Formats: sequence, structure tokens, C-alpha cells
Amino acid sequence: MGILDELAAYRPVTDPEILETYRRDEADFCAAGMPLAMLRPSTTGEVAEIVRIAGRYGVPIVPQGARTGLAGGANAVDGCLILSLTGMNQILEIDPVNRLAVVQPGVVNSAISAAVAEHGLWYPPDPGSWESSTIGGNVSTDAGGMCCVKYGVTSRYVLGLEVVLADGEILRTGRRTPKGVAGYDLTRLFTGAEGTLGIITEITLGLRPRPAAGLSIAAIFPTTQAAGAAVTAIVAGGHVPSLLELLDQVHLRAIEDYRPMGLRADAAALLLIADDAQPLEPLAELCAAAGATEVHVATDAVESAALLAARRLAHPAMEQLGKLIIDDVAVPVSRLAELLDGIERIAGRHGLVIGVVGHAGDGNMHPNIVVSDEAAAEAAFEEIMALGLELGGTCTGEHGVGLLKRDWLARELGPAGVRVHHAIKAALDPRGLLNPGKILAP
Repeated sequence: MGILDELAAYRPVTDPEILETYRRDEADFCAAGMPLAMLRPSTTGEVAEIVRIAGRYGVPIVPQGARTGLAGGANAVDGCLILSLTGMNQILEIDPVNRLAVVQPGVVNSAISAAVAEHGLWYPPDPGSWESSTIGGNVSTDAGGMCCVKYGVTSRYVLGLEVVLADGEILRTGRRTPKGVAGYDLTRLFTGAEGTLGIITEITLGLRPRPAAGLSIAAIFPTTQAAGAAVTAIVAGGHVPSLLELLDQVHLRAIEDYRPMGLRADAAALLLIADDAQPLEPLAELCAAAGATEVHVATDAVESAALLAARRLAHPAMEQLGKLIIDDVAVPVSRLAELLDGIERIAGRHGLVIGVVGHAGDGNMHPNIVVSDEAAAEAAFEEIMALGLELGGTCTGEHGVGLLKRDWLARELGPAGVRVHHAIKAALDPRGLLNPGKILAP
């Protein structure tokens, strides 16, 4: 009897054409192997039994959600079992009094938002892929989104987890209380671990009261550096807008070509700013003082929603330009203008189109490199990574490490940090069977 025989009750899919579609996420330039089979468990017990069977045969497991990741974190390795968690898609509980929800990992982010809104509640993290990405993937990469400048990333809202460990044992972490400091913070350990330490099968999320809908500002700038200076002035002035996003000219033109919306495609940069608690006029004044040539305050919620929709089109619009290397670098907000200026120089040096979009309010930008020349694009990617670290930043603000940034993580952590990471991995997954090769080189 072989492993597929033992897994027969879980209906393994072995059709090569189907497996081909499960080999990788949306990162174009990360290696992907051919899996042995793909399984879709529906319960934690099934996940645990599949993990135990795989362990007996020494077969690696790669957990997947919607495969919207941008760092190769869900890519298959040869001979692995793909564990697709999209079938575990139930919202198990919404508790309005304690402001929490208990969900399975396959629930789509926007479905959580819609369900809790019926109770006057809100789940703030809203990655650009919120209408397709699953909460399990969001937790595994500690995803962010456009509201993070004020409300923080996914880990701020993860109260507890149910996790299947590498030996098939089921671990519960965290608690349902607002406060609790008993023991090591295992919930934070598994959040952002990209499935390398355990497989998340249930998530307890903290919720907030739904804020009032705020209006937005669209500010046009003659240079990306001037837009960066406006961001610095806003943050230095003590303002905490609920949204502070930057789109450069490459993105503005791409969005207008993809879906015309009347954006100023001749502008060097556009800042989108929203606030759900304070007047917008002081923010508009700071934009003007930083050099904005035009500052438009939306007159109603419909206009504000249209601007937000334009921002969400940035990724699909850029995909029309060809293959992309989608970067994700975060720097201190005070160094944002330097980052934008440096990316512009890198693009010119390599003769590439590099569009920059991102969460300017917390310094997390996404340089999108259009791959017209593969060697030049890879060199530009490396230089942007180096620049981010030189400016005191990090190699990833929200997309995760996956395969794409293993080497850069090692540089950022340093030798001691790498040793600690390896020690944690060895303690929880001594045979290295859970999502092997991600985050850390073997």
C-alpha cells in the first residue's frame, strides 16, 4: 500500500492538467515543482490525518488558499501534497458582544467584511485582493491593505488559532479575551509563518465597531518626491488618516488604459487620502504646501468610492503591460521620498518601466517592474531591495517572503536571526515537511 492508497478516503486529485493549475501562486519568477496530488480537506480532523499519513511517508505538504500570493509562498515542490484549504470556508461564529468572529481559513476576506457588517462591526485589514484572497492566506502572510496606516495589519486582529502541527497534533493558541499575557505568544508565531510551522485550520478574529464613512482627497503632484514630502508632512503633523495611498504616473496611465475613469494620467503622482474621524481640510492644505498642483476633495461617498475603486484596479491594470516582478518594500515614512527618488534612478539606469503604488502612510510601497528585459528586471529588483534595507526598511511589508525574498530576509535578519529562525523551524517541523523551502533556504 502506498501513500495515495492511504489517502484514498480524502479523494486525492492526480490529474496532471488539474495539478498544473495548483503549482504556483501569482509570482511570475519563482520556481514551482509538480505535486504528487492535491487534496481538499473539509475539517481539521481531515487535515490532521492527512498530515500524519504524509509524515509516515516523508512527503512534504504545501498548504494553499486562493493562490493570490505574490512571493511564491504557495508554490509546489516536486512530489508534494497540495493541501487546498478553500473548501474550509465557513464563518463559524460572530459574537457582537465580544466583537469577534471565528472562521475557517478558506473564507474570502470580503465575505467576512460583509457578514460582520450585518452586526454593525468591521474587520479592517483589506488587501488589494480582498475579494478573492482567503483569510488563511492573509493570516499566513500577515497581510495588510489600504486601511493599515490607521488600523494596522492582520496580526493586530488575530486573537487565536487552531493549528495542525507537523506530527498531526492539533494546537489551539490565544484566547477570546481582550487582554491576556499568559505564556509565549504562539498566535503571533504562526501568524506570518507562511505555513512553514503548522497548518492553520481555524482563526478567531477581533472586530471593531464600523466607523462612519469618510470622504476622500485626490491630490495631484508634479513629482513622486513631492508626493512623498506631503506624506511626511501629514504624518509629522500628527495626522492619522484612515487611508493614504500613492499612485505614480505609470499606474495612472495603466488604469486609464485598462478602465477609463477620468484620472489625471499626465500627473507624476496621485495621493488618495481619506479620514473617517477628522476634517480633510488640514490634510488638503499640507498637500498644497508640499507642491500639489491640484487638490480635489470628494463631494460625496459615491465619488470617494470611485477613487478607492481606481486604487484597487492598480494590479490588474499593470498586468496588461506584460510580466511583472511585484516588489513589496517598506521604509520609515521619513525616508519615503528617498525611496521614490531611488526607484526612479534605478528604472532609468536599467531602461525599465517601474511603476510605484502603495500604502504611503506607513511607508509600504510596491514597485512593479515591467519585465521587458529579464536580466535588467532582476538587477533592478535586487537594487530596490538593497535600497530599502539601506534606508532602514524591510524586504517585505505585507506580501511575505515565500521563495522570492529568502536571501533578502537572511540579509535583514543577520546570522543570529537566521539561526533563531532555523531553531524554531527545527523544533516544530524537524523533518522539514511543511511548505519546505519557503522563508528559509533548506
